[in-house]
Amino acid sequence: MSMFEDHKERIVTGFALLAAVIIIGLIDNFFVMWLVFGGVYLLAFKEAVKLFEVENDGLLPFAAGLWLVAGVYPYGDDLFVLAGVAYASAIAFNKELEWKDFFPFIYPTAGILFMLTMYQEYGVLSLLWLLAVVALTDVGAYAVGKSIGKTQFCETSPNKTMEGVVGGIAVATIGGAFFGLGVVDFMVGFFVSFAVAVSSIFGDLFESSLKRAAGVKDSGDLLPGHGGILDRIDGYLFGGIVMLVLLRGLV
Repeated sequence: MSMFEDHKERIVTGFALLAAVIIIGLIDNFFVMWLVFGGVYLLAFKEAVKLFEVENDGLLPFAAGLWLVAGVYPYGDDLFVLAGVAYASAIAFNKELEWKDFFPFIYPTAGILFMLTMYQEYGVLSLLWLLAVVALTDVGAYAVGKSIGKTQFCETSPNKTMEGVVGGIAVATIGGAFFGLGVVDFMVGFFVSFAVAVSSIFGDLFESSLKRAAGVKDSGDLLPGHGGILDRIDGYLFGGIVMLVLLRGLV
């Protein structure tokens, strides 16, 4: 009971998020998925602007415009590349623009566009698979790290242990291989789950490095007990890219 009281906000928010994910998954409609991803994207984009310490406060409309195009253009991941070409052209034309202003159009933009595209190409089961792998990585790393973790994994995230990371990847790889059976066969699922689990660890580390550089504990305070949107989706932003690339190459 005391454990629940200690983490009440985090647990309640977690169950609310899980319920929302289940409902959206059952609806399984592109327009609904596009709206939900779009809301998450714009909130995460605002957090990224702060973490990257971007001074240009007029970027959000461009992010919204990009997402509107993603609703009608079938290859969302290509839009990320086109945005890069467009911004490089703009920088070549206007010397007052800074490359730093483009960083939020890389992170979190790329990961969310890739996840939307994965939904279009491989269906809602692929998103469920991604959700399971990243969640199992987190839970496995926490459980193993708390029980036997002794060796620090890296300085970026001092609380992570090597034992926890290995344990989380192992749990996610085995469990993910079964979750992926609705999309691929077991061996492909095993390999993809392993790669996604590893990438989700580094997605978490990347966001941690951004927060350390910005001198903040969380990316925001929108989710009670969890911090900001980026705090909740950091592993998915890397994992979604890796999963889509591997599915296209292996399936």
